[in-house]
Amino acid sequence: MNPLHTIGILLRDETQPFPLEQMQIIFDRMGVKMFVLNHDRPDHPLDLVIAMGGDGTVLRALDEFPDQPVLAVNFGLVGFLTAGDRSDLEKLLFRVLAGDYLVSERLILSCSYPGGKAHAVNEMVIKSGSRMIMVDVWVNGAKIRTIRGDGVILGTPTGSTGYLLSTGSPVVMPDVNCFVLDGINEYNFSSRPLILSPETQVRFYLHPPVAPQDVRFIIDGKPVAMLTGGNEILCKRSHRRARLIFFEENYFFHNLSSRLSWN
Repeated sequence: MNPLHTIGILLRDETQPFPLEQMQIIFDRMGVKMFVLNHDRPDHPLDLVIAMGGDGTVLRALDEFPDQPVLAVNFGLVGFLTAGDRSDLEKLLFRVLAGDYLVSERLILSCSYPGGKAHAVNEMVIKSGSRMIMVDVWVNGAKIRTIRGDGVILGTPTGSTGYLLSTGSPVVMPDVNCFVLDGINEYNFSSRPLILSPETQVRFYLHPPVAPQDVRFIIDGKPVAMLTGGNEILCKRSHRRARLIFFEENYFFHNLSSRLSWN
């Protein structure tokens, strides 16, 4: 591993106390420059970003600092994407400074929607707030189905432990390159999740009529646009990669068993 010279710290928020002074002492001792990214953005690439929060903070770090490795320390409640808990912070810092870590590279979605483009580490969602909607799904130019329900979700293996988990979709190992397509509260008892190739292009068409300000386009839990009847969204594999730091080969199953109480 290359030596680390500049490290950014992304906090969940500034209302909860974080051990920044303790971290500053450790980094100063190792000759590493530290930036608190909530209010200090360097004008050059960082060697590493440390996200201190839950999975939401991790997703923020991956979105705002694309292609840079992110070490996620769990200060939240679940933390499927985190490499360790706050109680182990000092040990985690010394291990990463010593180069004793693994980098897990994850597939990301690129989505074009009316008015913009967005990247999703977990999932993209088309969702109604009050009534059933109809969404046509096209895969590589061929219409495969119409989803009737609260909406539709297209996610990555990383997102299979997020929103997709609540829809009953399968949990997917992060090194499996694929997309997972599913309906949300679909009005069809024969509906099933669909696993798609990573080279697949998926197009969604929202049927009119749609109540004003009722259907949202959501990326990684954040609403990015309101949709109306006739709108289309095109999704495909992004050129970006999410890079998450872990310390053990079996980190994925360790997080699953501890977060889902499998044991």
